[in-house]
Amino acid sequence: MEATSDEPEGNEPEGSEPTGVTSGVWERRSSSVVSGLAAGTLLTGTVVYHLLEDWSWVDSLYFSVVTLATVGYGDLAPTTDVSKLFTVVYLASGLSLLAAYFNEAMKRRERRAAKRASRRR
Repeated sequence: MEATSDEPEGNEPEGSEPTGVTSGVWERRSSSVVSGLAAGTLLTGTVVYHLLEDWSWVDSLYFSVVTLATVGYGDLAPTTDVSKLFTVVYLASGLSLLAAYFNEAMKRRERRAAKRASRRR
């Protein structure tokens, strides 16, 4: 037996978004949102290292990028306990953010490939 509903076929329950509307907005905006968060994370790291370690702005940005890229050249290193603890949190959150960015980039790539494939049909 098939379950039936009082809702007409194809209509969403009252008060809910139609399927695809919310996800469509996220699909269009996800790269911008995640890119903005990545830029904000780099800016935060740069400012914090500049203040805590008294490094130049360029050295602070350089260390932020090298840390998030997990390269770790070793030419700069945090010296205070506070900046070491910040680095742990910064690295964990930054890596998660980068993973989200790459995930969104791959999803976008797949969506574009699917659109191209559907146009060919």
